Amino acid sequence: MTYYAWCIVFVVIAYFIVTDESVTAAFYYALKLAKANYEKQKWWLLNNPRNPVVKYFMWRRSMKLAKELQKYFDENK
Repeated sequence: MTYYAWCIVFVVIAYFIVTDESVTAAFYYALKLAKANYEKQKWWLLNNPRNPVVKYFMWRRSMKLAKELQKYFDENK
């Protein structure tokens, strides 16, 4: 039963999108906004320093750089 309700909702939305240009533009901008918000949340999740996984990767990258710098300075002393 809910399948038919969802189908009717999508058919009505599709009808308005096809028949009215302003609804088409609004739908297009709403999709762009949703995509931008998704990308923002994804970026924040993958780059937030409070995330323990990101914190570990930052620590690992910093320690690797520190070891490389220590090795460089020890060789050129």
